Amino acid sequence: MREPGAGDRDRRPRGTLSAAGRGARVPGAHPDRRRRDRLARPKADLEQERLLSADRTSDDDIEDLLRRHAPQVLGALVRRYGHFDPAEDAVQEALIAAAAQWPEDGVPENPRGWLIRVASRRLTDRLRSDEARRRREETVAALTPVDAFVSPPPGEGPAGLGGRAPSEDDTLTLLFLCCHPALTPAAQIALTLRAVGGLTTAEIARAHLVEEATMAQRISRAKRAVRGAEFRRPEPEDRDRRLAAVLQVLYLIFNEGYTATAGPDLHRTDLAREAIRLTRSVRRLLPHEGRVTGLLALMVLTEARTPARTGPDGELIPLDEQDRARWDRTAIAEGTALAEEALAQGPAGDYQLQAAIVALHDEAGRAEDTDWPQILALYELLVHRTPDPAAALGRAVAVAMVHGPRAGLVEVDALAGASGGHYRLDAVRAHLLERAGDHDAARTAYLAAADGTLSEPEARYLRARADRLRL
Repeated sequence: MREPGAGDRDRRPRGTLSAAGRGARVPGAHPDRRRRDRLARPKADLEQERLLSADRTSDDDIEDLLRRHAPQVLGALVRRYGHFDPAEDAVQEALIAAAAQWPEDGVPENPRGWLIRVASRRLTDRLRSDEARRRREETVAALTPVDAFVSPPPGEGPAGLGGRAPSEDDTLTLLFLCCHPALTPAAQIALTLRAVGGLTTAEIARAHLVEEATMAQRISRAKRAVRGAEFRRPEPEDRDRRLAAVLQVLYLIFNEGYTATAGPDLHRTDLAREAIRLTRSVRRLLPHEGRVTGLLALMVLTEARTPARTGPDGELIPLDEQDRARWDRTAIAEGTALAEEALAQGPAGDYQLQAAIVALHDEAGRAEDTDWPQILALYELLVHRTPDPAAALGRAVAVAMVHGPRAGLVEVDALAGASGGHYRLDAVRAHLLERAGDHDAARTAYLAAADGTLSEPEARYLRARADRLRL
């Protein structure tokens, strides 16, 4: 079931944009305007888009370009019109038109300006179709210069060349809007993936294992909740809290992608990579913010292990049994450098400490080479900062690796009430009981953990461990 009023934008068989159906052609910019825009643009962007305009253009190249520009196009429309819901629909239609036209005709010299023009026309058509909004649309048109939507897009041209578009990148402002405090965390995640990530309603529904109609309703409610919110960055006194919400949403998206909480797949690559892409965008806008750098480091270092996390049949392979030669060493080098930079950018926060812990794991050539005393010291700092049960459970594992499995079991038992019987607590308890030689109790704990998870790969792994102890 499709989202009401969504038009044809969710009929894409793969990805977000690359397999869109053919749509009506929209004329490009006037040649004089194109030449003027081209002179005002960075050489790196011109080279990238020159390559994309050549015969070597691929669907993946175009999809990456559209994902990068989509939030900035949406931000430009919301900033000018103030209508988030119809603006988002108009941007989706412009993306579909681009995905249909660009592979055949080549990428325009100013792709972001092209998208803004097309989306603004679609939005104008929507507003004109509603008689009750006609006066508002005419007022906006009267106040907007005739060249407002053919001027260079955000950051691409000085005002002297007609560049009336805002100079700052709107991606972060749009993220702040999607993570508005009036929304629940589930609504924040859904709206972020839809408006900033560019995923279709169907894709978001599949990622959360719910019906498309249910997700469409959730997204529609979220749009209504932020309908009157002003499109601007938070005031300085509210910025830290709002940025924390944005980073938490990105972290939750990544975690769901890296280890799915339910369903047949252990890893949802699209969600994990989308979280990393969005976090990279935030870091480009806030390069000196330690929390952002730390979160990106954490994601990159964690994702580097993905090739070794599953076996030939999709079975889960625990960290200490993985073939570390299959880890992505380029990603580990990048993530380690980011983690070091994050720690140098200010007081160590949650993401910086978690990134440092993952870096120590990734730097060990063998499981037995892991610097567990240093990891334990970092966990001590982390649990002192945050009440997160996952951090406390990680500390219990580190205690066991430094002081023995029985010491770790004492810590796990102390967490039983706070964690509410979460299956991961049973899984860690089972592992430590196995290391301590208490195989009967370990088997019982493994089975309890398997019964508590909705992830099919995790359940199979836990039951296999239990069966092994019965032999």
